[in-house]
Amino acid sequence: MQREFPESPLVGVGAVVVDERRVLLVKRGAEPLKGQWSLPGGLIELGESLSDAMIREVREETGITVEPIELIELLDRIHRQDERVRYHYVIADYLCRVVGGELLAASDADAARWVERTEWNSHGALRLDPVTVRVIELGWQRAQELEGRVKR
Repeated sequence: MQREFPESPLVGVGAVVVDERRVLLVKRGAEPLKGQWSLPGGLIELGESLSDAMIREVREETGITVEPIELIELLDRIHRQDERVRYHYVIADYLCRVVGGELLAASDADAARWVERTEWNSHGALRLDPVTVRVIELGWQRAQELEGRVKR
């Protein structure tokens, strides 16, 4: 599968993992976004469901086992180099809950950590992409709504 300068868009998943009022982020070890903090996730393998890809990718990158709850957003990530499309991903971002595992960066993640809301909402050291911040915030808000229903 050719990721750089592909002939067609590639389909991937991203996880907004909310646990104890924190969100799980990874520092990308490969392009695109190498060296930047982002949501865990990756490409779907042939024959793999969205849910299975989500569980696999989060576990591979972070050591955490998750359960997808619901789709937060479906979006395009298109990176151009001059007139050519260098990367084109269609990403299904899901709200997820932790069901097991221990945090340990692995696979193509250089680091993994839990982040408080003030860290992703500020213009601090994480320097998150605005699209990533929007998706995190959508997932965070939905997690708070669901948590409120459970406590009633």
